[in-house]
Amino acid sequence: MPVLYAGFGCRRGCPVDVLEALLQAVLQHHGLSITALRGFASIAGKADEPGLQQLAARHALPLVVFAAEQLQRFEPQLSHRSAVAFAHSGCWGVAESTALALASLSHPSVTLKVARRVRGPATLALACAG
Repeated sequence: MPVLYAGFGCRRGCPVDVLEALLQAVLQHHGLSITALRGFASIAGKADEPGLQQLAARHALPLVVFAAEQLQRFEPQLSHRSAVAFAHSGCWGVAESTALALASLSHPSVTLKVARRVRGPATLALACAG
């Protein structure tokens, strides 16, 4: 079973239940287990986002946030580049970039396992080692 790292982007005030539903749908669609997750990540501007904090607490996993500058090196690996995301955050793809960044804290070589998925006000991507 692969070790997974989840990156989230979301609009302000995104409810935890929306984030949870997106996470569960993506895991189920790809035949992956929640037990493979080692953490959640997002961009620094979302550090105080209640939905993300509640999701991390619900699953007893860390929520790690990254500055936009820390995410630039992952741009070549992104499946999608959003001008809107860049205008708001300074990052071309929050979910994918932060998933890759979190995975890279533990592994030198990381890839996207699941490219960006969207549900309403939330985006999710999953990264893994190698």
